[in-house]
Amino acid sequence: MALIKDSYLPVPWDFREVMDEVRKQEKDGVIYYFTTEPEMETAEGKISDIIETPEGEFLLTSKGHKVRLDKIVTLYGKPGPSFHIYDGYANVCLNTHKDNC
Repeated sequence: MALIKDSYLPVPWDFREVMDEVRKQEKDGVIYYFTTEPEMETAEGKISDIIETPEGEFLLTSKGHKVRLDKIVTLYGKPGPSFHIYDGYANVCLNTHKDNC
C-alpha cells in the first residue's frame, strides 16, 4: 500500500485542537506514526513544540522525537490524520490472501 511520501498534507483543525489540549496537560504519552518508508514507528514523551519547515509541520517531544503531523496515526490514544490509512495498512494481509503475512 502506497502512502504519500513527499507531499505534506495539512492536518484538520480539530486535530490541532487535540494537540493543543494534550500539550497543555503536559502528560507523557505514546504517538504512533508512519515513516515515509512506510513503516509504523512510535515516539514517546510530552509535546515540547510544533515547528514548521519546508518539508511540513512537525511535533517535537521531550524525549527528542520529531514526528510529521500528517503521518500521526494516534496521539496518546486519540486518532490522528493518518488513522484512516492505518486500517488499510493493518489489513494488507487480509486483502492479499497471503498465507505468510
